[in-house]
Amino acid sequence: MKNQKMYEPDDKLISIIRDNYNILQGLGSFGINLGFGDKTVKEVCEDQGVDTYTFLAVINFTNNGFRDYDDADRLSIPTLMTYLKASHAYFLDFQLPTIRKALLGAIDESDHLARLILKFYDEYAHGVRKHMKYEEQMVFPYVEGLQQGNASSSYDVETYSKHHTQTDQKLRELKNIIIQYLPTDGLHNNQLTATLYNIYNCEQWLKEHAEVEDEIFIPAIRRLEQKSKQSDVSAKISNMINPNAASQETLSERERDVIVALVQGMSNKEIADHLCISVNTVITHRRNIARKLQIHSPAGLTIYAIVNNLVDISSVKL
Repeated sequence: MKNQKMYEPDDKLISIIRDNYNILQGLGSFGINLGFGDKTVKEVCEDQGVDTYTFLAVINFTNNGFRDYDDADRLSIPTLMTYLKASHAYFLDFQLPTIRKALLGAIDESDHLARLILKFYDEYAHGVRKHMKYEEQMVFPYVEGLQQGNASSSYDVETYSKHHTQTDQKLRELKNIIIQYLPTDGLHNNQLTATLYNIYNCEQWLKEHAEVEDEIFIPAIRRLEQKSKQSDVSAKISNMINPNAASQETLSERERDVIVALVQGMSNKEIADHLCISVNTVITHRRNIARKLQIHSPAGLTIYAIVNNLVDISSVKL
């Protein structure tokens, strides 16, 4: 049963571990080393270069089931990536080989059923490895490119989400087959029981790992994609309006006033009266504006005025 306490930055990390020793397994994935004494979560995270908010979001989710965050935009993508990559390495390089070795020591290889169960495990391990390698080769590089503003146009997190499946089902099936059908003698019974206990733990670990990806990582990447798209749109609008910004002359204050008046729908005479200048001067300003900005339409000037904060979009009649 999960501990329903929400852990906070000022909680002692050792106290959290006393509440739930399973947290120990996650510390290494975040890159947190032991030997932190009586320091708080915030102190330990800051000392070891881990984002405190993201660390607590994952810990509170995996150990207490909390899915809501005060500010989801504060989640650190680099910290999540470090956690997921290290979790993969832990499972592929340590857990899978350890379970196989223990299983091999707990069964009688002369028994045909035992050999079939070992083969079943090897097939399962291959499937998990393939699943995690896909993420390492496709998903993680995509996210890194997204952070650097070089996202692939042929891939997105929705594609990953649609094909993302939990990998604990076969492990659950293997565990049940062993319990129901694999005969053991007294010599191997303790070894097999210990191996089963390890498989139970791995089944839970894989379930939580997949849930972190589904409930925290994928939504965080969606938000990153949205921000990236918004930046792209703004850049395209700016380029469309102002393709040679570096070479353009700076607008005068009076020319800016004329633009604002034009966007508000004033005629040349109305602008002249409003700014206390002649109509001919207004026409001259408009020619200079068109030459400097290379914008000749009212719609183009409106977009320019909005993008450059000359007017508020809410005040513009669309």
